[in-house]
Parts: sequence; C-alpha cells; structure tokens
Amino acid sequence: MNLFKKPAVFLIIGITFLSCTKKEAAFSDPLITNRDTTISPATDFFNYANNGWFKKHPIANTDSSNGIMRNVVDTINAQIKSICEKAAKDESAVKGSNKQKIGDFYASGMDTVAIEKAGLSPLNSEIQKINEITNVDGIVNTIAHLHTVGLTPVFSFDVYQDDKISTKYALYFSQDGLGMGQRDFYLESDKRNTEIRTAYTSHLKTMMRFMGEDESVAGKSAATVLKLETELAKSSRKLELLRDPAKNYNKLTVDQFNALTPNIDWKKVLPILGIAKADTVIVGQPEFFKAFNSTLKNYTIEEWKTYLKWNLINSYAPYLNAAIEKENFKFYSTVMIGVSTQKPRWKRVVGKTDQYLGELVGQVYVTDYMPKGVKEKLLEVGNNIRDVFASHIKKLDWMSEATKQKALHKLSKIVMKLGYPDKWKDMSSLVIDRKSYCRNVMQTKIWEYKYMINKFGKPVDRNEWIMQPQTYNAYYNPSNNEIVIPACNIIVPGYEGRLPDDAILYGVIGGSFFGHEITHGFDDQGSQYDEKGNLNNWWTAEDLKKFKAKTKLIVSQYNKFTILGKNVNGEATQGENIADLGGVVMGYEAFQKTEQYKKNEKISGLTPDQRYFLAYAYSWMVNRRDESKINLITTDVHSPEQFRVNGPVSNIPEFYKAFNVKEGDKMYQPDNLRVTIW
Repeated sequence: MNLFKKPAVFLIIGITFLSCTKKEAAFSDPLITNRDTTISPATDFFNYANNGWFKKHPIANTDSSNGIMRNVVDTINAQIKSICEKAAKDESAVKGSNKQKIGDFYASGMDTVAIEKAGLSPLNSEIQKINEITNVDGIVNTIAHLHTVGLTPVFSFDVYQDDKISTKYALYFSQDGLGMGQRDFYLESDKRNTEIRTAYTSHLKTMMRFMGEDESVAGKSAATVLKLETELAKSSRKLELLRDPAKNYNKLTVDQFNALTPNIDWKKVLPILGIAKADTVIVGQPEFFKAFNSTLKNYTIEEWKTYLKWNLINSYAPYLNAAIEKENFKFYSTVMIGVSTQKPRWKRVVGKTDQYLGELVGQVYVTDYMPKGVKEKLLEVGNNIRDVFASHIKKLDWMSEATKQKALHKLSKIVMKLGYPDKWKDMSSLVIDRKSYCRNVMQTKIWEYKYMINKFGKPVDRNEWIMQPQTYNAYYNPSNNEIVIPACNIIVPGYEGRLPDDAILYGVIGGSFFGHEITHGFDDQGSQYDEKGNLNNWWTAEDLKKFKAKTKLIVSQYNKFTILGKNVNGEATQGENIADLGGVVMGYEAFQKTEQYKKNEKISGLTPDQRYFLAYAYSWMVNRRDESKINLITTDVHSPEQFRVNGPVSNIPEFYKAFNVKEGDKMYQPDNLRVTIW
C-alpha cells in the first residue's frame, strides 16, 4: 500500500480504546456515512462505498487528492509539527543531539528572511564546478560528483543487494535524468502531453532567467534541455519494461562497461562516486548507457553545462527563495497534478523535516505517540494472514506438489518487520545548523549518499528499514523476503477512541496491508525470487506456464479499465493488481475465522460480509484531481484507487452474494474472465 491534526487517542487495535460513554451511542459508523446510496454497489462499488464522503469533503486547493490517506497523513504531520516546534524552541538542546538537529532544520526552513537573502548562494560551489568543465571527461566527472550531493543527472546509481546474490551488495546503474520523470511526457503526441511539454519549456525558460540568463539566452537554454532530455527519453525503457527483474539485471565487468561506453572510463568515475575499487556492476538498461555515450559528444560542452545547471537548481528549488520555489510548484504541482495553491509553509517544512530527518523524528514519534504493544498486535494480524495464505497454497489446483512445497517454504521464511526498528541508524556525523535551509538539505543528502556507499564491501544488514514508523505506507522487499509495516498503519480514521469490529481490522489492515504485501512475494516480480531473496527460478516449467497464463488474464482485465479516456496499463500495474486481489482474498478468509464472522450478526444494519468489503473499499477511499489521475496512469505502477477496489472484488463470488451483483451489472465478471491466482 503506497502513500497527516492530532486526535484525542491514537487507536491501537485491540490494545488501546475508551470505555463506552454517551458519545458511544452517537457514534457515526464511517462505513454507513461514507456511502452514496444513489449509486448501486453492483454498478460502481468504489463510489457506492465512498462517494458520500467525497461529496462532503471536496479536495482542498492545496492538495491533489483527498481521502483516508490524506486524513492519516494530516494527523501524523500535526504530530510531527509538534515535535519540530518543541525542538526548535528548546534552547537547552545539546549540540549534535537529535533534538538540536530536528529543531535547527525546521527553524532554518521557517526562516524565510535568511532564505531570501541567500538567493542562489547555497549552490555557488556546485555551480562553480559546472562552470569549470572544459571537456567530455569533465562532463562525466561532474555528473558523478553531482550524484554525491543528491542529484541524479542522466542516470541513477545505487548500492543495493545483488539480485542474484542477496548476501552481497552490488553497484547498480539505471536510466534516469529526465526532468519530467517519464519518457511518455517527452514522446507521446496526445493533447495532454503536448500541453505539458509546452508548459515545461516555459518553466525551463523561467528557471534559466532565475539563474541569471537574459531572455534570449534563457530561451535557447530551455530548448537545449528539452532536446537533450528527449534524446535520453528515446533510449529509456517504458514503465512496464522496467518491471522485469531478469531483463533489468545485466552484470558486467567494469571493462565490459567501458567497452559499452567508450567515451566513459568507469574506472576513473567510480572513485568520484565514492567506490575505490569494483570488479563488476549491474547495468539495468545497457541500451540507455550506449545512447548516453553517443549523446556525450552530440552536444557541446556548453549545452551539457546548461543541462547540469538545470539539474542542480531543479533538485534544490523547493529550498531556495520564494520566486524559485513558486515557479517549481507551478509546474510540478499545478501543471502536472492540478494543485492550484501551495500548502502553508509550516506544512511544507514539516514534510521536508520528516523526509530528511525521518530516522530522528521517528524515535521521538514512537516514544511520544505509539503505545506499547504495537508490534505484538501487528504480528498477530500478520501471522493470521500468513496462515490463510499457506492454506490457499495447499489447496491450489493448478500448482504441482513440488512447487507448492517451495512456495510454502518461501512463505514461512517471510520476515515481518513491524512497527519500528529495534536499532536506529547512527546519524551522529550529520551536522545541521540554522544558517541555511538549502545547505541543511544538501548535508542530509550527502549523509544519505555516504551511508549508502559505505555499505559496499560489507555484509548485508538485513535488519535495516527503509521506512520510518510515522510513514503511512508499507512494502515488500524481495531481496530480503520481508514485509515492512510501519507503526502508524494501525490508524483507522473515524474509529479513534474505540475498538473497531474485526471486519474493519481485516478489511483495512489485514487486506490492504498484510495480505497485499505478503502477496507481493508471489506476484509477477516477487515470484521470481526464492526464500533467501535471490533472483532464482523455483518453479517447475509447467507451473510457471500456468502462473503466467493467470497473470496475463489479470493484465487483460485491467487493460479494459479506463479513466478520463485513458486506459490503465495492465502490464505495468500487474504486480500491484495481483497483490490487491491476494490481499482482499486473504483478508476475507482471515476474517471468516473470527467470532464476529461466525456469529453472523449485523452491525449498523450490515452483514459481516458487507462490512468487510466496505472496509476494504474504505482503505482506498481516495479522490483525485483529473490531472493527478492522468499523471498516475502515466507514471505509477499502481492502478487508480477506484480500480484497486472494483478490480479485485469483481473476481470474488462472496462479494457478488453480499451485494446482489448479477449478470448484466457493470461489476459483474463472467466466470471465464474472473481471476483467481493465489
């Protein structure tokens, strides 16, 4: 599941709740009040379940979306604001302490006077390095250097577990460097993308003016950047092609990498990236680097300087003066996702404090806002879901016994990291002060880069978290065969101060988090990794053939979904669609084992089945602006929220029975088109 006002009580399901009072009787059940009963659940279940809430809560001008995720994020942000403000006011905070770093970072972001006075000066040293480039080697060396200060010009570079040897760290090189993010924005000729390119050109020109260029030069610079990035886009793989881990795993010796790109000597570049010596690298998209090699000499030194300066200012625009920050907002928020008004400054700075010092903020967050027992309760739910998944594997009629045993073994080895880490990262070397907001951000990026680089050559740390406990999200990491569920995911808006029924527990947390993430271990990507996290085929040939036939069916199903005239990319989204379907099914069957389900009693006039499916729909109660919907279809591997609900439930017979869905209804899928995988 991918994605903050302070309630009286943070709900820890099964742990913390208030006793019944007069307010209890006046409780308005969100599953009832969120509905729009003018819509038939058999026509559009997502909007039947959620449109009542959407009608009462229009999207704020400062946001691209609204709904359950925004409510939770707003709750968490208000708490982080309190943490930041208290730290900023504490004059006794010891230099180098977590409190001092949080307080000074936040204070520097709120000091708009100092930010305006500084202008572009925080970037002067990097601008100077770019200005000093005189040849192709200088271009490549400067690109490498800029990676160490938080940029990703041309390509991305990472130190991560080797996909085929999960006990070792490897060096990964992948396509990147596009100011608009995805290749389609550069290459598609439809009206929307054409308008975006026009706006992007205008944006580039304005930013060049802010960097000191006059009108005519700025126009030429904008054209140069667009042309160069379009060249990179042409050699970039499409979103769906980036999902195949085997095809994006190309291990080369450094000599072979040099042969692929003769204009680049990677043995000289790697030390600049912080790697003293390496024998091999993993190149995600060799054709992209081959094209980059040619592009190096197809553009002049001055044109490359223009591109690199653009990368620099674009990366740090949110932390510079008001004119630059607003122009950055205008393109990336207004043009790209339809947001017309910036959030209040405190919200922007709180978000960045959490983004860059999240490890430090998380320690305070856990102490101040998370009652004891979070991990234990999450583990209980997770184990229940895992048991159901195991039962499903054993009953599969399309999988051989040999593959079943390997699937069960992998399932049993899934590690559940729940709540918050047992050990926090050591950020003692990070220096933060109140002098410069932009420089503070750069210091955190430099620290993050060094932290990553220092992993190389060392044993893999399988205890590491890449999310904080205050992050409303979750993930499955195939290289560690692990799921990670941060603590704040047990928040259920509307149920503060009370214990929700099990339908809510298993519909929201069981299905959308645990069931979803565990299923990722067995989706089109995760299924290619073994129990140790290695890219290694553990399937029989016949079973793999049957599995791929089932994944093709879900691709076909989602390809038919359209929004604003644009089709969902079933190929690019198939992993998330498989996980959504698995999550709903596993959550439902775990719910069937509860006393609430067995008693079959109605709550708020709803049967247990109805409550479960409405709770699942509630977990994806998100309304987006049209611009945001189109942007996500182009850039995201997740389907739009309405299809994350309507898609999975349309494959489940119990949903049909619960809401009287019949042949001829829009939610109805013929038996031969319904997808059952796990």
